[in-house]
Amino acid sequence: MREREPFFHHWNLPRTLVRQGEALEDAAYRILADKIRVQNLYLEQLYSFGNPGRDPRESVEGVRYLSVSHFALVRLDLAELTPRWSGKIAWHPIEQVPQLAFDHNKILEYGYRRLRAKLEYSPVAFDVLPEVFTLSDLYQLYTTVLGENFSNYSNFRSRLLKYGFLCDTGMKASRGAG
Repeated sequence: MREREPFFHHWNLPRTLVRQGEALEDAAYRILADKIRVQNLYLEQLYSFGNPGRDPRESVEGVRYLSVSHFALVRLDLAELTPRWSGKIAWHPIEQVPQLAFDHNKILEYGYRRLRAKLEYSPVAFDVLPEVFTLSDLYQLYTTVLGENFSNYSNFRSRLLKYGFLCDTGMKASRGAG
């Protein structure tokens, strides 16, 4: 939640300035570590946003604001918001994201499209799962990102096997009845 203008009292994506001598990826990890505590984290540079007028301060200050965006995958049940930011940061379901400050809705939409596409051709989802997981766990992750109607379970399994993303451990898991 922004505490100053522009966009006072609007939500925005986590952001930081890159320190002298700091790599972009290190700055992204630093800001995430400041906001959340998490073990399994997948981080990837997304895109650079720098269209003129994306920040209203540009016309006043005579400078341009550029954002090198990253997206991260975390397991929500393992991610803890840091107490010092209590009330100033929050998780929002993708379909309930409010109007964000600056062009952050555009950045979020671009990242979501990219993640959805990436799940179709890469095993990126495995980075947030434990080393050993069930197909059901993986299916749940895919339906969370891609939506309930992306694929039925049997098509999902055969598609992943075709890609060579999985190997059978020979282990069985049972949960609940059955």
